[in-house]
Amino acid sequence: MKKVILITGASSGMGKVFAQDLAKEGHIVYGAARRVDLLEELAKKGVKTIALDVTNDESMRSCVQTILDKEGRIDVLVNNAGYGSYGTIEDVSMEEAKRQLEVNVFGLARMTQLVLPSMRKQKSGKIINISSIGGKIATPFGAWYHASKFAVEGMSDSLRTEVKPFGIDVIVIEPGGVKSEWATIAYENLTKTTENTAYSQMANKFKRAFETTVSKNAEPEVISRLVSKAISAQKPKTRYSGGYMAKPALFFRRWLGDRTMDKLLLSQLPK
Repeated sequence: MKKVILITGASSGMGKVFAQDLAKEGHIVYGAARRVDLLEELAKKGVKTIALDVTNDESMRSCVQTILDKEGRIDVLVNNAGYGSYGTIEDVSMEEAKRQLEVNVFGLARMTQLVLPSMRKQKSGKIINISSIGGKIATPFGAWYHASKFAVEGMSDSLRTEVKPFGIDVIVIEPGGVKSEWATIAYENLTKTTENTAYSQMANKFKRAFETTVSKNAEPEVISRLVSKAISAQKPKTRYSGGYMAKPALFFRRWLGDRTMDKLLLSQLPK
């Protein structure tokens, strides 16, 4: 059945792939991003494009209302907008920490607030929150990113029970390693914030360790298939995971104690 789908952060990476794949399936897809000029390629593939800044309330309200005025409904919201800003808790500025939470948590929450009234009215809908295995496992240097994704996990659990009586599903997608611009942005910030600090040597080891895994990361289509599966399922799972090391990492986190997990993570750093 054709659905009206709104995808945030659709200008690149996974969001861009979600939009083009779902449009190919015949859905009415709105790809939203702050810079509309970066959405031109999607427009050529049948995706409706719309401006959206998840740190600006007026922009968020305008985006949702425009779609409701044109289509009369929003069946699926894919909260994909987000980024990773790495660095130590000691070195990352509070301004940057707040921006990380503003984009990854509060933007997601506000978009959810805005689509819920119409979903409740139609007694159906799906809210798909793109989290990460980083919402279950915390590595060194990723404190604020992990804080944001842990928050998304907990918020999704609360929301799921609140909206169940209205026929609305809440689904969390937990990607592992996926080819995108995410790592580049995260590691550039890590280098910038830890350069010439007490943590610079450890940070360089961390960066080298993860650079060796980049080639093993999954294509974003792997996660796109999970999103499609969640949308088409009559009774979707509450969580889906995929991508490089996603399932093993979540398995270890579930069964290993904190100190053992710490040792495992630190053992991955080159000597």
